[in-house]
Amino acid sequence: MEDLARNVSAGATNQTVHDGDVKVLDPYGRQVPQPEIFARFEQAPFPRSIIDDLIKAGFPAPSQIQQYCWPLAARRMDVIGIAATGSGKTLAFLLPAFTDIIQNQRRPGDPSLLVMAPTRELAIQIEKEAQKFGTGISTICVYGGAPKHTQASALRSGVNAVIGTPGRINDFMEGRQLRLDKVEVLVLDEADRMLDMGFEPQIRKILKEVPSRRNTLFFTATWPKEIQRLANEFLREAYQVQVGNRDELKANQDITQMVKIVSQYDKNNVLCQVLRQAGVAGGASGASAKALIFCTTKRMCDDLSNALTKLGVPSQAIHGDKDQHAREKVLNDLKDGYIQLLVATDVAARGLDIKGVTLVVNYDLPNNTEDYVHRIGRTGRAGAKGFAVTLATDRDAFKVAGIVDVMKKSNQVVPPELEQLAASGGGGRKGGGKGGGKGRDRDHGDRGRDRSRSRGRY
Repeated sequence: MEDLARNVSAGATNQTVHDGDVKVLDPYGRQVPQPEIFARFEQAPFPRSIIDDLIKAGFPAPSQIQQYCWPLAARRMDVIGIAATGSGKTLAFLLPAFTDIIQNQRRPGDPSLLVMAPTRELAIQIEKEAQKFGTGISTICVYGGAPKHTQASALRSGVNAVIGTPGRINDFMEGRQLRLDKVEVLVLDEADRMLDMGFEPQIRKILKEVPSRRNTLFFTATWPKEIQRLANEFLREAYQVQVGNRDELKANQDITQMVKIVSQYDKNNVLCQVLRQAGVAGGASGASAKALIFCTTKRMCDDLSNALTKLGVPSQAIHGDKDQHAREKVLNDLKDGYIQLLVATDVAARGLDIKGVTLVVNYDLPNNTEDYVHRIGRTGRAGAKGFAVTLATDRDAFKVAGIVDVMKKSNQVVPPELEQLAASGGGGRKGGGKGGGKGRDRDHGDRGRDRSRSRGRY
């Protein structure tokens, strides 16, 4: 941790970890024995400007999901991409669509590319990647919690691509401010999360307005039966690219995972020790490391942020009760280095890609193991190294079992006392499923703010 405190790029490869288990299945479910791959950027049929931007960004080669998806997308085949968070999925679906826009000299108007994402944070992150690698391509990001008139004005001016959450896309579509009859490439990113958040009715309404003759790219981190059903319905003769065994939860191996068993009374002291060691609180001189601390409830976020600030560790909080302007300001302050520490609920567990985050702390344990994997996935991205520290008490024994399972599958060291705590909770995968729990921050996107929600859980 001390090395990353002094140099956030220490040990970085700029390349995602390669998984030995990669499969490509044809539309009939048969494994393709020797699938085409683009192992180098120069092999991809992208304009020189895009390839130059990729090289300039410091990526040595395409990630695995990109290597296997780009050849299929370039042939306008429907693709199901199943891969972990932080694996490079965003560029896997953006760059083939951008190539089509550039080569066909499509002028801004009604969009030819539509990208749907479950949360406003992920939608904004995708837009930033689009701006970085899509020079000359007009994109607009639409999401709830922000003024409609600004987004509507951009739509009226004409765009090449719309990126947004299903609720706000549906609002503009129903208000006839957004026409989707020119869409040629449709992307559903983190489809499993959109289904979990109750977006299926909005997605179905949107798809009725999108031409049936289109190229559809469907990305998901998990592959349960509900997602398979949607994919079979929305895609046509799709190829499936599966990176890693998605039937089991595995964390990024660039992340060193640790669980500290503490008493509730000592939690804050241990937290401050970890933050100092990571260079986030009075640590290494000139440290530029950043950290995320996850809490289960909105109130705990605010309480912990205030307590840390009083202890001389300035921090800010982000959760579902913060309005969109406040959330964006806090995130920008972290990205720009004005603050080094952010306390958050699971609203920040997906879609955030902030350079320099070397530490993730689970102050409160997540309600399930899948959320644990997504939380710690905010560090160790794109070949960078990171640490994830979980503060567990005796009361967390039933949740620890799933974390220990993830640690073992990621080749992490599991000390005997942690094994004993997991066993005392009943062992197995208790707390390791996909179900939520009471007290959780349920605002992951713009649900509860847009009038178009079908299920008002937020």
